[in-house]
Amino acid sequence: MALLKSVDSKFFHSQIPYKPMGKYAHFLTVRVTESYPLFQTDGELNKARVRAGVEDKNTISRLSMFKRKQSTPERLVGRELLRTYGFVKPEECEYNVEFGMDNPDCIIYGFAIGDSGSEKSKVVVDTAFSITAFDESHETFTLNAPFENGTMASKGEKGGKPGEVTSRINQQDHIRPQVFFPSIVTLKDPTEASFLYVCNNILRTRHYGAQTTRTGRVRNELIGVVFADGEIVSNLRWTQAIYDQMKANGTLKAPDPLDEDDVTTAAKTAIQSLMDEEFIVHTDFIGDNFQSLLAEVKTLTASETGIRSILDQANQEAKAYAEKHIGKKKAAKAGA
Repeated sequence: MALLKSVDSKFFHSQIPYKPMGKYAHFLTVRVTESYPLFQTDGELNKARVRAGVEDKNTISRLSMFKRKQSTPERLVGRELLRTYGFVKPEECEYNVEFGMDNPDCIIYGFAIGDSGSEKSKVVVDTAFSITAFDESHETFTLNAPFENGTMASKGEKGGKPGEVTSRINQQDHIRPQVFFPSIVTLKDPTEASFLYVCNNILRTRHYGAQTTRTGRVRNELIGVVFADGEIVSNLRWTQAIYDQMKANGTLKAPDPLDEDDVTTAAKTAIQSLMDEEFIVHTDFIGDNFQSLLAEVKTLTASETGIRSILDQANQEAKAYAEKHIGKKKAAKAGA
């Protein structure tokens, strides 16, 4: 059943193929922070020392958003939807505990459960980098843990000395709002349903980074989709090209945050220029060419009928794939 009218069906498989068939859908995403998220390892913000631009050869430190920091929240949003509409039961498939092996999340995003079976992810996400330098993109907060009375002074709780000031004070670096991370999410060998499933997960996901915090608000802006017979440019090179473009346009105004319209304009110009240098066959939906596709996706995902149709088709494809290629392993696991 065709769900999209603005994209030629030749870009999609009619069913999920068992072996790589050389079709790629690349979602061109600009992730923008809207609060103070944490992308960290061992208590420190992730960063990398890289060249500022493709043309600008100066070296700067950039914030890094590792691939799992991007893909995990998005697949969890998809799993939530599958449970909401009754396509997956909580007891049948629990993330990183016991995978069902036959639903859209497991087949599209992959799983690994030792000898019982595994499926390689068809969604490829690489580390994303901030456009602006590390020093311009973060700030340090002093955090405290007050008593219930709202102060840092003890009232004698749990044997504490009344009036004693708690030492529960810490410092933590946070990423500032309006920091931009260009990121290309690649879906290998898409069917129409898997394309819409992944696209919807990207658009719906709102929180990234450390899950123990109450911050982490991030908005994803899709600026285009590229269908190709191979992989395209890296996140780092796209980010560097955007930096060069904004520098040429005079829209890098440190220490002020970047303007979102300036970023979007530079991102579109940069990716179109980079795609002209590629040695692959590709069809680009960028700028005005992308608006009809985006409007169609939003119409589908904004109604219960539309989202059900996407999930139902994706679920049927996943079940058919699992029955044909994973069924024996699953049956062996059940009989163990």
